Amino acid sequence: MINGGTGLVGLIGNPVRHSLSPAMHNAALKALGLDWCYLALPCKNLYLGEVLQGLLRVGCRGLNVTVPHKQNVASWCEELSPLAQRLGAVNTLVPLEEAGGWHGTNTDQEGFLTTLDKSFKLRNRQAVILGCGGSAHAIAAGLQSLGLASITVVGRRENTLHRFIQNIQHDTVPLTSCLESNPMLSAVLEQADLVVNTTPVGMAQYRDANVMPLGQEIWSSLQDSAILYDLIYTPRPTAWLAWGQDHGHQCIDGFEMLVQQGAASLRLWSGITDIPVGIMRLAAKTALEA
Repeated sequence: MINGGTGLVGLIGNPVRHSLSPAMHNAALKALGLDWCYLALPCKNLYLGEVLQGLLRVGCRGLNVTVPHKQNVASWCEELSPLAQRLGAVNTLVPLEEAGGWHGTNTDQEGFLTTLDKSFKLRNRQAVILGCGGSAHAIAAGLQSLGLASITVVGRRENTLHRFIQNIQHDTVPLTSCLESNPMLSAVLEQADLVVNTTPVGMAQYRDANVMPLGQEIWSSLQDSAILYDLIYTPRPTAWLAWGQDHGHQCIDGFEMLVQQGAASLRLWSGITDIPVGIMRLAAKTALEA
């Protein structure tokens, strides 16, 4: 029962109506006996600073951040975790009780890595990341920690792609770039052991959920053992993953990453380490199928 002492946690982004986060977080809060309520809060770019300041002033206990704010929100943080600083992207905000302001961090990388089965044996393999937005930063850093031989980032705009590579570059596993229009892209995909789609292409809320990233024809050159990982989980499966399943590829969607990054955020807000991940997963699945 919501009352005068109920704490507020939530999600800011635009749009947020489709989010599963309220369902899974509120189920976890109930199981933990926390008198908190998690809300999805739509926020346009123009009002981001005002919304963040207002939520801080009313004692908000923590926030998740989704598109299109993952990069812009960093400038509104009083401090950033080392990971958030490196990524230039924030998906979790924790209030700083003594200093005031927001502490920005990123749980996307943890959520992503948790979902990769160790049996995939990706060390010294080749990966391709489609897109160079906020989520792609966390995916690239996560893959760099796995000791792959190469990671190629594919983007549409040369300036954006170049800036992405500069920001997230790391000596251990150097990133390379490839424009979508580059004739060599097909050859890059032919060598890929793992392809991760971080773009919104194929999402239910996208202009056409039936399309596949880069079109359909280019995927025919994939090696049979290639793993397809789509951060999108609505629809389930996406057109791309449905194609992958039909052609015998191992396919992963973003559902489990959503659950795991949410659990990591809740640990930060509450200080509780034993989060009921199973309850969060079931609640999110129920909401997705409703």
